[in-house]
Order: sequence, then C-alpha cells, then structure tokens
Amino acid sequence: MRGRSDGGQKKKVIALVCIAAVVLVFVYLFYGSSDHRASAIEYGRKLGLGGDDDDTKQDDTSSSFSLDDGFTPRSFPVCDDRHSELIPCLDRNLIYQMRLKLDLSLMEHYERHCPPAERRFNCLIPPPNGYKVPIKWPKSRDEVWKVNIPHTHLAHEKSDQNWMVVKGDKINFPGGGTHFHYGADKYIASMANMLNYPNNVLNNGGRLRTVFDVGCGVASFGGYLLSSDILTMSLAPNDVHQNQIQFALERGIPASLGVLGTKRLPYPSRSFELAHCSRCRIDWLQRDGILLLELDRVLRPGGYFAYSSPEAYAQDEEDLKIWREMSALVERMCWKIAAKRNQTVIWQKPMTNDCYLEREPGTQPPLCRSDSDPDAVWGVNMEACITPYSDHDHKTKGSGLAPWPARLTSPPPRLADFGYSTGMFEKDTELWRQRVDIYWDLLSPRTESDTVRNIMDMKASMGSFAAALKEKDVWVMNVVPEDGPNTLKLIYDRGLMGAIHSWCEAFSTYPRTYDLLHAWDILSDIHKKGCSEVDLLLEMDRILRPSGFVIIRDKQRVVDLVKKYLKALHWEEVGTKTDSDSDQDSDNVVFIVQKKLWLTSDSLRDME
Repeated sequence: MRGRSDGGQKKKVIALVCIAAVVLVFVYLFYGSSDHRASAIEYGRKLGLGGDDDDTKQDDTSSSFSLDDGFTPRSFPVCDDRHSELIPCLDRNLIYQMRLKLDLSLMEHYERHCPPAERRFNCLIPPPNGYKVPIKWPKSRDEVWKVNIPHTHLAHEKSDQNWMVVKGDKINFPGGGTHFHYGADKYIASMANMLNYPNNVLNNGGRLRTVFDVGCGVASFGGYLLSSDILTMSLAPNDVHQNQIQFALERGIPASLGVLGTKRLPYPSRSFELAHCSRCRIDWLQRDGILLLELDRVLRPGGYFAYSSPEAYAQDEEDLKIWREMSALVERMCWKIAAKRNQTVIWQKPMTNDCYLEREPGTQPPLCRSDSDPDAVWGVNMEACITPYSDHDHKTKGSGLAPWPARLTSPPPRLADFGYSTGMFEKDTELWRQRVDIYWDLLSPRTESDTVRNIMDMKASMGSFAAALKEKDVWVMNVVPEDGPNTLKLIYDRGLMGAIHSWCEAFSTYPRTYDLLHAWDILSDIHKKGCSEVDLLLEMDRILRPSGFVIIRDKQRVVDLVKKYLKALHWEEVGTKTDSDSDQDSDNVVFIVQKKLWLTSDSLRDME
C-alpha cells in the first residue's frame, strides 16, 4: 500500500511540474514575444527614413474583429521575415499544408487557392533587409535596387538572353528576352514591319493599343511598348522563375501573376488587339486547344496572335508535327496567317462570324452555346469552344473603337450593354477629372512629378479615375468587383487595363507593388458582404509600397474608424476633404494616408 501511495504522490509531483512548465512557457511566449515585438518595428531615425515619436510596442491582433466592434488595436504583429514576399492566394506552402489534390499537368498549382480565415497570417509584411525607396520611372525600366528583390538566379540562368544583369547594388535590364536577345525594341519594330505598319511602329496610328503578353518573363516586351502608347498586360505564373513578375512591377511595368490553366483569365471578351507568346512554353494543343481558344475569347475582332517559338521555324520532326497540328487547329478556328518571317508567325482572328458559319457541321472546336456569357470570368472554367460575335459586332465588322488617344474619352460601343447613355459616360468622365484634381492638390505637399508610378483603382466602374490621369506618367490597374456590373469591358474599350477581383480575398500580386491605392466605397462594400474590413486593410498594406499613398473615399463613419487603425498600420494622415460635388455620394469624405517606411530591428542591425 505504501509503494502504491508513493507512486501516486510521484505522479502528482510530476503533474504539478508539468503544469508549472507550461505556465512558464506561456509567460515567456507572452511577455518574451511581446518584448521582441516591441523592437520588431523600429523607425529609421538613424537612417533618415522618418518615423513615429510614439513607442512601438506591439500587441498581437487578428482579423477576427470588425471595424465596428469598438476595439482599437495599438499595433498589428509583424510577420516573420520568411513571409516578406507572401502572396496569400498563390502560396505553395498553403497547398502543401492543406493537401490540395491538384492536377499539375493542368497548372492548377499555379492558380489561386486562398487560405480559409483560420489560416490567414493577419500580420504586417516586413520589407526585406535594407529596403530602399524604388528607383523612379522612367529610369526604373532599366534598373532596380538589388536589395529590394534579392534574387539573382534569373540573371545567371538567363545570362545568354540578356534578361537581367547584376551590377553592384543594382540589377540592370538590357531589354533582352528568350527570343529577342538583342533587345525588345528591335523585335517590336520587326513585328510592325511584318504587318506593314507605318514607320515600323506597332501601334498602327493608335489602332493597336492593348496587348496581352503571356509568359512574359521580366516584361521587357511590355516595357518597351509603352513608348509607342501601347499598354500591355504582362502575365506569368509564380513558377520556377518565381520573381519575374516582381521584377516587372518593381520596374514600373504593368504586370500580373496568373496562368493559363483551368480557369478563365480575369479579363472580359474582346479586350486585346494583340496577344503575344515568345517561347512561353505552353502546350497550345492540349485539351482540344482550350488554351488557344481562351486567347481567342480575349482577342478583339481582327486581333492578332504573335507566336515566336521553335515550332514556327524548326525543321526537326517533333517541331514539324506540332506545327502541322497547330496550323490545322487555328485554321478550324478561322484564323489566318497575317505574316510569317524567320522565327515568328502572326495569325489574325476573323472580323465577323462568316467563316464560323461556313464551317462543315461537326467541325471542332464548336461554337460556344448561345447562353454562355463570354464576359463571366471570376472562378469560371475555360471552355473549349469558339466565342462568336453578337449580331451587332458581326454587322460592325470590327470593334468600332476610335484610335488612341481619342478612344479614352469616346463613348465605348458596349455602353449599351449596361443601359448607359453617352451623357452618363461624359458626366462620369468629367466628374472624376474634377475629383482627381482635388486628390492631387491634397497630395501635392508630399509628392513630386515622379513620386507615383504604379496605381490601383480598387473599384474602377467605367475607368474614369484612370482616364483623368492620362497626362501623368503612371499606369493604373483598374479592378472591377466580381459581384457588380462587369464594366471592365468598358475600361478595355477605353484603351485602359484591369482585372475582375473579389476584395474578400487577396489580390494576385507581390507585396510592395503599388505606389497609390484608390479605395472608393470599398470598405463600405466589404462590410455589407460580411467580409473582414481589417483583412482588407492588411491586404492594402501588403500591396502598398513603403511611402505609398491610399486615397479613401467613403462615408465619414468609415473614415473615422479607419483613423483608429493608423497607428497599428504605421500609416499617417496626409489630408481630409469633405466631398463637395453634386453626385449621389456627396456625403463621402476624401481621406488620404501615407504608409511609413519602417524596418525591422534585424534589418537595421544588418544595415549598420
């Protein structure tokens, strides 16, 4: 009995020791981590970076609270340095952790897979050690700070193709590509010459304005098209060359992460005059040509597909076989060769439905069903079918668009799809011109002509905010929410660019992408959807560059609540103005903030 009693006593002692240990660990984690986070954000007074006069003690917070719950955090935690390039919906670690069963052959692992609420990080993304304010445009087209994107493997891997070259503390971009080692400018001029365009300028007098470059590398093709007033959506996945789009955006070139996989591209039908693939390593013949048919969907009537690849010129049996099969496929799609020279072929899409109607019955690929909406793209699977033109477009024999720059302010032909009148369009254009003037007056004490380059309009409507910025050296990613009127096709018809997106999820871009975010009623909209406003604020902070700006145009209640989070986000107020226009949202308030440039204590020590 005594032995059993001693054994029980020992168990009690061990249990007490275990409990005490757990308590000590908890106390250490709570207070120790709190102390660590107290130094996790240090403003760079020593480095002349500017900062807070207040203490920077960090309190753990999460996105489980709402802007309306009365709780105001003093701070958000800082993410681990390993997450300095986190893209929440394109996170391979998440795919592994959730054990998603994806078909790698269909590129599903490069498509969007967003974390559930309980797996969101809910922390501030730190900049890399030694981060510098990006080099300004247009100089940035040719060079960026190496420390901002400390990845040089592409410079070594593509050294023979002139993608990029490391020179001291910078990375230079000579303008080369996989298929144009001697410069994108010469390659572009050659393409214009193939199409017999005046003076070898690819914009063809403003008639070719929007381009889609798939598998774009570091986007030098799109970067060099900008001087010809051509706007390019440069697209590449977060693959083995995972930082290529990050380099493009750091350079100030329009670009987006994405892949031709199983889902439709986030662009409406008839958006681009030209699609381009330079050795983009895409199997265009797979699944009955479904990827080529997706390009066909987004091309305008008479649009071109420029294809530079070994299949277009090589004479080995494998390439010849692919060329024959691809030629047969595009012929059944009613594409014709517009030009073929050396290593490049340019196909042209038909202007009308005539060829489609003349095909033999049963010809593959078929025409899409009449009830299939070619502009429905958010989460919609691709279809292996040809999108025919509407009766109106068939009779028009083309897009009916004015040349650039008149296209920007001319009423788009597809206004009628929404029941919008020319008068409504013109009023909207003028209204946003006035509003942008007010914005820039408020920003002027803190900006120079080259301060802002990459801009996002988070709720773009008809694109009039972007249109008002035409004379400024900027580009705008126009985002149209997935649950509202799909006005993105009007934006493309104006010669602008953008994407469909739901702000209940993270955007497909790297941290520190944009210099300015325009948030018109977006926080109010998120609240109505039942999504987390705090998650959205953290997402805005993620994609905003240090020293970048946010223009919030929303109700006074929302602005007051956002003000409570400024310290936690390390944002500071720039200016406020009550809306004075006569539009329906005249009770809105304009509230502009700036993100501070902060560094972690580890980063400061490394720099010292």
